[in-house]
Amino acid sequence: LVLTGEGRAFAAGADIAQMRALSPVEALAFGRLGHAATAALEALAVPTIAAVNGFALGGGCELALACDWIYASTKARFGQPEVGLGLVPGFGGTTRLVRRVGIAWAKELVLTGAPVAADEALRIGLANRVFEPDALLDAAIAAGEAIAAKGPVAVAAAKRIMQEGQDADVRTAHALEQQAFGLAFATDDAREGMGAFLEKRDPHFAGR
Repeated sequence: LVLTGEGRAFAAGADIAQMRALSPVEALAFGRLGHAATAALEALAVPTIAAVNGFALGGGCELALACDWIYASTKARFGQPEVGLGLVPGFGGTTRLVRRVGIAWAKELVLTGAPVAADEALRIGLANRVFEPDALLDAAIAAGEAIAAKGPVAVAAAKRIMQEGQDADVRTAHALEQQAFGLAFATDDAREGMGAFLEKRDPHFAGR
């Protein structure tokens, strides 16, 4: 699944005029809705790629962070500017940013509210790769197609154990991996994939 925007922005964040009218109770509900949306995106069985073509600020940056990886154009700008409004990130930005770039860089980005350009995002690990604007979407689609050619059951399982493993201790994470490895041998896809390799042909996965 590839997510991208149109024009100068991937997603520029929430409508500040609308947010200003929220009561604390309404803001809490709004934050919960945003958390639910980004959590649902993060939990998708299929891999997700954010193709960030321009500004990804506030909730837009948080949307990109919920994807499995981020491809950025040279015109991309990332930021969590909420503290400049007297607010804090509300859609999972603090937790996902820490996981992606580490606590020190996350603190600098969140506490200053300063945006970072694509080359800096690449350097600190926020973006996986950077492309010229005209090449961005094609690169993201090509990556998605490469994944789609692999065994879908295995792809979903590998994504799941990495997601769950980062929240677990090492022993539990290893157990998750061992279980998934064993279960993979019960699938038609594993038989097809290994058979195709030995027979020197392309595999035809059925997703089961």
